[in-house]
Amino acid sequence: MRKRILIIKLASAGDVLRSTTLLSELRKNYPGAHVTWLVEMPGSELLEGNSNIDRILIFSPEIAGSLKAEQFDIVISLDKANEAASLAAAIRAKEKYGFGLDKNGKLCPLSKEAEYSYLLGLDDELKFFKNKKTYQELIFETVGLDYKGNPYELVLDKKHIDFAGSFFKKNNLNGGDVVIGINTGTGSVFANKNLKKERIVELIRLLDKEVDAKIVLLGGPLEKEINEYIEKALNHRVINSGCENTLKDFAALINNCSLIITADTLALHIAIALERPVVALFGPTCHQEIDLYNRGHKMVTEAGCAPCYKNSCDKKPSCMDMIQLDSIVEKAKDLAAAYARS
Repeated sequence: MRKRILIIKLASAGDVLRSTTLLSELRKNYPGAHVTWLVEMPGSELLEGNSNIDRILIFSPEIAGSLKAEQFDIVISLDKANEAASLAAAIRAKEKYGFGLDKNGKLCPLSKEAEYSYLLGLDDELKFFKNKKTYQELIFETVGLDYKGNPYELVLDKKHIDFAGSFFKKNNLNGGDVVIGINTGTGSVFANKNLKKERIVELIRLLDKEVDAKIVLLGGPLEKEINEYIEKALNHRVINSGCENTLKDFAALINNCSLIITADTLALHIAIALERPVVALFGPTCHQEIDLYNRGHKMVTEAGCAPCYKNSCDKKPSCMDMIQLDSIVEKAKDLAAAYARS
């Protein structure tokens, strides 16, 4: 082994996935290196099968303890959470990049390359309005590498591809159909991150009028009631893909769609990774940090208070209420037409 590299990126699953853009450049700069990735569940599932990762470790106190006994050449710590930063500070390595804890137990950049990303966590004006760098540009800068449009890396196994193929066949979706996947959830961390369920119903009714397409509802366990509400409100004219799928089955469903409409969440990153055209909706989060690789459109709220990253909000209308449904439909129509021509 020429170099031993440890990547610490624990959560969230979407951030884990978009951090995989580093792998191809690390392999290029450190040929023959042994790469270990420390991650939490469920993000580990998104790393499985990746030939650029030699060892995937699921974070636990026991695993953290064993890593302190190892010697690495390079540690790349991309999490600012205390458990990740403290481990990065404690592990033995010749070079460290990213974030750790100082002798007083406070978060600090481990190298000068990480100083700008560190400041983004302290200065809202810098993060929300002045910064124009994407997440990929930021993490590459943090590691001292040049971002060259490196792609996300996500491997779907045959069983996941077969699962999605069977689901599409069962629901009479074939290669000649334009299939629009609408992801209805965004988790529970940030307020108003997605359209309300009533507006999603209205959006689908508009899509029915303007686009010759079939609609598939996408979501996880938190979206079960939302998707059932939408399905019932539309008299079952949409296809509910279920909310208990594994992450890679969920990804395979996205892969089979012609295009995706989603807010800034895991489904967005999966769509980007699988090169699916996407209409991405942004309210409380920073659209400039997302690289769509020229395969979609961003719909950004005009709310003056956005972005904010708040976990609660009582403003009416909300930032997501201010995104016009007609505009979403027009962008989806453009992508559907391009898909039909391809």
